[in-house]
Amino acid sequence: MSKPDSTKRQPVTGTGRFISGVVEGFYGRPWTMEQRTELFKREQKWGLNTYLYAPKDDYKHRMYWRDLYAAEEAEQLTSLISAAKQHDVEFVYAISPGLDITFSNPKEVAALKRKLDQVKEFGCRSFSLLFDDIETEMCPADKQAFSSFAHAQVAITNEVYMHLGEPEVFLFCPTDYCAVFCTPSVTQSSYLNTVGEKLLPGIDVLWTGPKVVSHKISVESIEEVSSVLKRAPVIWDNIHANDYDPQRLFLGPYKDRPTDLIPKLKGVLTNPNCEFYPNFVAVHTLATWCKAPAEGAPRDVEMGDEEQDPCYSPQKALNLALTDWLEEFMSTDQPGGPCHPRLKKESSEEEPMQTDMGESPYIPGPGENPLYTAEPLTLDDLKLLSDLFYLPYEHGTTARTMLQELDWLKNQSQAAAAETDKTAEWCSRAQQFDNMCEAVVQMFNRLSNAPNRSILYDLYNYICDIKSGVGLARAYVKTLGGHSQPSAQLLNDDPEPWGFRGGLSGEFQRMLPGHGNRDLFRHPPMTAVYCIRPYCPEDKPEVERIFREMQKAGEGNSALMAQSPLISDSLSAGEISPSPLCGLILEDDLGLCGYALALTDAKPAAAKIQRAVSGSVFEEFPSVIALEMLPRVTDPSPAKRMIGQLLSSIRSSGSRGAFCELRQSNRRMLDFYSKLGSFKLVQMDGLPQDILVMATSL
Repeated sequence: MSKPDSTKRQPVTGTGRFISGVVEGFYGRPWTMEQRTELFKREQKWGLNTYLYAPKDDYKHRMYWRDLYAAEEAEQLTSLISAAKQHDVEFVYAISPGLDITFSNPKEVAALKRKLDQVKEFGCRSFSLLFDDIETEMCPADKQAFSSFAHAQVAITNEVYMHLGEPEVFLFCPTDYCAVFCTPSVTQSSYLNTVGEKLLPGIDVLWTGPKVVSHKISVESIEEVSSVLKRAPVIWDNIHANDYDPQRLFLGPYKDRPTDLIPKLKGVLTNPNCEFYPNFVAVHTLATWCKAPAEGAPRDVEMGDEEQDPCYSPQKALNLALTDWLEEFMSTDQPGGPCHPRLKKESSEEEPMQTDMGESPYIPGPGENPLYTAEPLTLDDLKLLSDLFYLPYEHGTTARTMLQELDWLKNQSQAAAAETDKTAEWCSRAQQFDNMCEAVVQMFNRLSNAPNRSILYDLYNYICDIKSGVGLARAYVKTLGGHSQPSAQLLNDDPEPWGFRGGLSGEFQRMLPGHGNRDLFRHPPMTAVYCIRPYCPEDKPEVERIFREMQKAGEGNSALMAQSPLISDSLSAGEISPSPLCGLILEDDLGLCGYALALTDAKPAAAKIQRAVSGSVFEEFPSVIALEMLPRVTDPSPAKRMIGQLLSSIRSSGSRGAFCELRQSNRRMLDFYSKLGSFKLVQMDGLPQDILVMATSL
């Protein structure tokens, strides 16, 4: 392969045309040609200039990248590239050969060039090579030809770039495309440093920020990566991407990226929701951000705006986007059907079309039900919609308020059951919560009757889901308040399928110890309320039960006899009582859920299982500890407190140190003791192969 002359390489800053626009780079059904053309119109209207074609599930973009486009596909792409040009949008064709390319094979490089030459014939003048989300292990042939994965990628990228005539826009996506992927750090990453040193200066590098989905992107973090890459990066922003969770949609504004970033970057491309039409907000607010006035311009931030960016207010940008989106909602230009004939606010003076002109319209008589009349969608409805589907790391204001109110109503439910000084407040807040739930229902109804059905169909699964969830919460609060049982039969032992969140994936997650730990609403705290008390003889059966349960869980379905005994087993099984003041019990609202026991002299327990331990070990660590917690105890704090108290008691007895034995399969307790910091692995002669010893001096 040809190697570029490194002496000509100069650092590149964020000068030149600022790249701004959309990357279609998500996993899932790609957008249609018609939707992409509509996107170009929006970009032109809002002042964006770039579209990066990189749909992961276009198989000729990624999986079968070597295959040339057939005649019909070629015609479609040619038309699409032409449409982009008509709307002053730069069409960047991306290809992802990293799944299976052999970098050192000239035939592979030729296939890549041939594919991009074909796309060039379609009228495309800008290109991108993507090496994201691939295995980093090179094949044997590549290991012989290249000193590292980065060298292999850079060599082929430079060669393709030169072959295409050094396009003005040529983007490279590294495998380590965010800070969290860099080992050991951004500045010390050998991969990124190689890219910075060897990649030709005319090639721009894509970067997602600190993480794949970055909460915030700071000026300092961009300056850091720019110094390594020797050029300003183009941000591939996943803040509105939702391809990793089919239950989430993001309709909040572009935020947590200060406008001070703009002169530090070569560009920003948003990789938004998989659904095309809901991306109105994501793209619109990005366009507002990109057009933010230069530093020193008058402040455009309302008091209380948490960004405190003098040039850009996310809330104002959101309001502008939602106002424009409302017009699109009420438009019938999109395919999907005409305006509902009984909208209160008619969009036209014409009479709705009648299917049977010989029959008079039905008019309800006295005492009969009035005709259903669809309310028109309002800006407040869209603000509520955005609040309910805001951003990955943040709920909107209304969503946070609803969660806080539900939490308070649940925790203060005794005020609804019996007259207390909080009863009136509880009833008032329950009514306010009910009103908020009703607003969600009415929003759903008005969205469902909006004329533009294309937008509705992209939103429908999400708004149905939130309406159902809000309905369950509403019914629960009514039940707490003593109202008649709602039709949802919330507390029924055999509810209808729509009365609970189903799905195998959800059930797996709910069974895991950390389920809910990343919920955006952090109140109440993730931990339960625990009680630590001294051990007493009456606890022996429950302690043994927990011991047997955890022992069985550790062994799986194998026979218990397959496990090597631990010195502490006789302590947990109740065969030997703990030393005085050396036993603690952990309880939660369901009962006993953990224990911490100790023998200040471990020799009798070792003799009981015929474990030969050298005298020097017992001299340094004479005491043994047994600690166990049921899986439902997901907070390590109670266990840390018990260990602290237990070690204090052991020290008071005159012991010099304590140890615990752990099975290698018990990753949970190994991790716990390791993170304590005071316990270290020690060597003991004669230990069974599956047992480790950790000890601490006192």
